Amino acid sequence: MWILFPVKDVQLVGGLVVVLSLLTFWLDGIDKKKAPTGEWRAMENTLHLLELGGGWPGAFVAQRLLPRKSAKASFQFTYWLVVLLHQYIAVDRLLEWRIWNSAMEWFDKIG
Repeated sequence: MWILFPVKDVQLVGGLVVVLSLLTFWLDGIDKKKAPTGEWRAMENTLHLLELGGGWPGAFVAQRLLPRKSAKASFQFTYWLVVLLHQYIAVDRLLEWRIWNSAMEWFDKIG
């Protein structure tokens, strides 16, 4: 999140995560409600983009309360990649970007 949205204001980033989580949860709920009727459905890519932007906690809650995509392996694989990416960024940010900087130094040496 910090690399994609390089703002140092924690309240702004936290607010963005809350808003995107609520939006993701809402969209997931609408999608589940409309699934049996064959009406318009949210595209999986849209849900994944919202998760990537910071809405993955809302998607997590939706998957537990409104099980819809929890059985689909390809959806789960992409979802958990997004979660791992966010966790990596959070840990690296706490380490003052040591992992990222080390990787960039390594790429500079081999490039």
